Amino acid sequence: MKTLRLILGDQLNRHHSWFNQVNDDHIYVMFEMRQETDYVKQHIQKVIGFFSAMRHFEKALKSNGHRVIYYRINDKKNTQQLIDNLKKLIEEYQIELFEYLLPDEYRLDKQLRDFCNALDIKTNSCDTEHFYSSRDELRLFFKDSKQFLMERFYRYMRKKHNVLMDGPQPLGGRWNYDKSNRKKWKGQPAVPNPILFENDVSEVLEDIKSAGIETIGHFEGTIFNYPINEEQAIQQLRYFCEYLLQYFGDYQDALHTNEEFLFHSRLSFALNTKIFSPKTVVNEAITYYENHSLEIDISQIEGFVRQILGWREYMRGVYWKEMPGYAQFNKLENQNKLPNFYWTGDTKMNCLAVSIKNSLNNAYAHHIQRLMITGNFALLAQVHPDQVDQWYLGIYIDAIEWVEITNTRGMSQFADGGIIATKPYVSSASYIHKMGNYCENCSYNRTKRTGEDACPFNSLYWNFLNDKKEYLKNNHRMGMMYNLLSKIPTEELKQLKDRAYRIIENPDLF
Repeated sequence: MKTLRLILGDQLNRHHSWFNQVNDDHIYVMFEMRQETDYVKQHIQKVIGFFSAMRHFEKALKSNGHRVIYYRINDKKNTQQLIDNLKKLIEEYQIELFEYLLPDEYRLDKQLRDFCNALDIKTNSCDTEHFYSSRDELRLFFKDSKQFLMERFYRYMRKKHNVLMDGPQPLGGRWNYDKSNRKKWKGQPAVPNPILFENDVSEVLEDIKSAGIETIGHFEGTIFNYPINEEQAIQQLRYFCEYLLQYFGDYQDALHTNEEFLFHSRLSFALNTKIFSPKTVVNEAITYYENHSLEIDISQIEGFVRQILGWREYMRGVYWKEMPGYAQFNKLENQNKLPNFYWTGDTKMNCLAVSIKNSLNNAYAHHIQRLMITGNFALLAQVHPDQVDQWYLGIYIDAIEWVEITNTRGMSQFADGGIIATKPYVSSASYIHKMGNYCENCSYNRTKRTGEDACPFNSLYWNFLNDKKEYLKNNHRMGMMYNLLSKIPTEELKQLKDRAYRIIENPDLF
């Protein structure tokens, strides 16, 4: 049966069962499309990364004897729309069966389901064979629960897949070493230079330019340093295990002006494009830990495994449980605009300037920069979650909606009202100072709450608690902070709120 098989740009799994056998009647199709580059304004490095990885994948399939049709962004046959491209190829090649791998974004899933329902040939959808869990596994796991605690799902996944287990008990006697993963990095231990790849992307760059794709962010030269194929991804993983894993857990929440990556793995782009699997990552890291357990504490490997087997699988499960309604949540009714400095990094607030410039330069920020710097400010400034979503989805090389929107609208902005986070992740300057050195060279005084040189996070924090009191006052995890709020003298609270609203109304002046 003549079969057309669609592969999307984040489905680059060379080990999928589709590819076990070569069949001339199976035609694989891949498209670089304006549909995907333009639905939000994307970071230039994100577009480069996806196009480069897709082109490498095409070559790998062809070298293994598979029949592939690949439309580059400027191909004259390319309509720039997924459905139109598919319709033309089905007709041109007299296709009898259309198959696709299940997308990980709701909009694409719906687009392909609607398309298949309208076809008069046979259709079939297949699992991507990438994740530990199925789309519906979290929904079924929590079917009788009111709260969807990640920790419960994480323990279930550890047991089910026998990861870091000692029989029925967690290896080391504890499930979670999060309290050991909160150290401030003060210059030691030394951070090794990151592994870099010499990927010449001059052709991709020229194609992006000639297509007229509007992008954000920066890219200098023609050498791209993220892994864009499986061999490079494995190199990156092994480098992480050998040089970074022993300190990852300790400093995974740390912030420092001199270090863009610290001890983070930078594997998320390769994972989220499915260049390699979470099982490969987890198994390799655990094997390395087991062979070096005298030098590496269990808190380091558990902290790493928790990000992949815990958070990553959990966030995907919540996404498929709650979409499409999740994309509309705005429980705190925030309405403000995202400040212009999110696109430039031009702000006197050092923590935001450093984090945003890192994002613009590298299409990267680690989870605490995203959660407690850029996300924290956006929530305190009561920015509409749609605007926050669009920024996060566009600026990070690893951002695909299933993982971005749950972390952003849920964990970061509390727009889901507590499905993911049990309280809003907001803080004043004290947390930012506790975790790093951003406050040391800032224009503002982290210890002051009012006055022109007071850190904006401080007045914004107390104003946020006051503004959202009716919604949050019964949240048991917020009790201590509301008790402190109630003790602020009336006149001081007025000064705090006045300063906060000057910041909210004119954030680009600060």
